[in-house]
Amino acid sequence: MDSAEGEWNSGRDEGAYGGGNLGYKPRYKEGYFPVPPHDTLQDIRSEIVLALMNAGVQVEVHHHEVATAGQNEIDMKFSPLVRMADNVMTYKYMVKNIARKHGKVATFMPKPIFADNASGMHCHQSLWKAGKNLFYDPRGYALTSELCRWYIGGLLKHAHALMAFCAPTTNSYRRLVPGYEAPVNLAMSQRNRSAAARIPMYSDSPAAKRVEFRCPDPSANAYLAFAAMLMAGLDGIANKTDPGDPLDKNIYDLPPEEAKRIEKVPGSLEESLRALEKDHAFLMRGDVFTKDVIDTWLEYKWKREVDPVRLRPHPWEFYLYFDI
Repeated sequence: MDSAEGEWNSGRDEGAYGGGNLGYKPRYKEGYFPVPPHDTLQDIRSEIVLALMNAGVQVEVHHHEVATAGQNEIDMKFSPLVRMADNVMTYKYMVKNIARKHGKVATFMPKPIFADNASGMHCHQSLWKAGKNLFYDPRGYALTSELCRWYIGGLLKHAHALMAFCAPTTNSYRRLVPGYEAPVNLAMSQRNRSAAARIPMYSDSPAAKRVEFRCPDPSANAYLAFAAMLMAGLDGIANKTDPGDPLDKNIYDLPPEEAKRIEKVPGSLEESLRALEKDHAFLMRGDVFTKDVIDTWLEYKWKREVDPVRLRPHPWEFYLYFDI
């Protein structure tokens, strides 16, 4: 993999990219919100946004993201669940094709580059009834209602099983590690980016109150992941599940004893699949998911992804062990 924006190309003769090395390479973890000429992809993103809008997909913002080598973000406006999953499919199709038109390749692989931030798919969720946002309460924590907190409780309670749909690849767990803004802590917070359930504070508007579940990544099947998250949240509401105290601290400054008490997301796809094997009754209420869907998903993931990756030597193993 290579990129004209890659920090590793800071000293390279880049005639192939058009006119030699012009510098302005975003360093590792320093690509958040540069402007042109540092950001060389502004015009391509704008073209993608216009194409999405012409296809009926509403877009809110776009910008360069943290990682070197051309990480980008385009945020879509909320829609009902199935429509939003449709929009994800349209989004990925248009991004890939417009990138190809410009001689580039777009990937939605969660962690394509070592030692830099990975790509998540932060899913903002709220429940509405008769035009009213049920997640808003002006007297609640971060302006959230009790119902919202129960919904978050359901997400956190079933998070290990949810990851089998929301972070469904072996590569997903290269992303879910501390130190890269990754949401590895199963807690809620109104600001903390490493908390799995974050309550955005951009606006005090009742319509804007929501929970941002940060664990999913774009390798997920949006239809399955969105439905699974909704079922977990509804289970939390039905059982009035307490999400625990908010984690409004800098987690990296916590004493080791306190940090150990915070539950973490699974560390591998294997762990997530085992969790789904044990915890899936909440998904099957109302026949939203059926046993054959869950069984087929599990069988495919074990036989076609986990086992093949586990059985093959990794390049880093050659570095560590070849000369033993």
